[in-house]
Amino acid sequence: MISVIIPTYNRADILKECLEHLSRQTCRPQDFEVVVINDGGTDTTSTVVQSFIDSGKISVRYFEKQNEGQGIARNFGIAQAKGDVIAFIGDDILVREDWVQQHLDMHRSHPEESAGVLGFIEWDPSMPKTPLYRFMTNGSIILGRYGGHQFAYEKLEGKTEATFDFFYTSNISLKTSLLKKFPFDTSFLKYGWEDIELGYRLVKEGGFRLYYEKNAFAYHVHPMDEESLKRRMFAIGKAAVLFDRKYPELGKVPSPLKRSMFTFISSAPMIALFRCGMRVFGGAWCNWYYFAISKQYFLRGLQEGLNSL
Repeated sequence: MISVIIPTYNRADILKECLEHLSRQTCRPQDFEVVVINDGGTDTTSTVVQSFIDSGKISVRYFEKQNEGQGIARNFGIAQAKGDVIAFIGDDILVREDWVQQHLDMHRSHPEESAGVLGFIEWDPSMPKTPLYRFMTNGSIILGRYGGHQFAYEKLEGKTEATFDFFYTSNISLKTSLLKKFPFDTSFLKYGWEDIELGYRLVKEGGFRLYYEKNAFAYHVHPMDEESLKRRMFAIGKAAVLFDRKYPELGKVPSPLKRSMFTFISSAPMIALFRCGMRVFGGAWCNWYYFAISKQYFLRGLQEGLNSL
């Protein structure tokens, strides 16, 4: 059985859609349960979840706790899980009808404790098809190496396994016994790196292998704009310092040379140039503009993290 763990915080409307999609699964009802953790939210989440509990469409268990962040919420969910496999999704993930079955089948093919399964995600059709959305889900869009920080599935084309950098907690499943040995690191209190940190630690200490199953398909409903990109990159930059202190061998804090390059690209004159090119020509100029903005706020977060040492 799979336990689907969903941390949520004041997003009752999209959580309702998430649970609705889970209620349409083609597998047997007894093959999965849903564990919802309300991480200190104060909206109508409890009412939404209770309606699914009362309907009996799916097996749902609901827990409330104080707001402490996604990593701690997921650890709480791991402790409650009854399944021998745990799947993580976000409250803004809408899974396809065979999603649970795809994860189940992969784990039956790879029963070893050290095996995990990564599913595929793309933007929900309701999301706008803007340059920002395209940038955020292409990790190779700049010089074939850099890009957005949401997903980078293009790097997995034709592959059956993924590295720890693809430990995306919006569509991933692992053996419960493994997660109880290797929980999320609770020192990552804010957004950024808590998932990648666990992925790397699992590989380094637990012999973890992450298999990629593109047919374990889900849509992501996540409105984004330039301000949310800035907040996201600032948080990633700040958390990168903590990650680097734990694993300096990975070089997640850029070298002085690379930081100088990012500083130049994200300088006010360069951003003004990219903005002008974006407005006049569009295309690649849009990618360079968002890349410059992302590096500007990444560096600001990085500096704040370094100053706090």
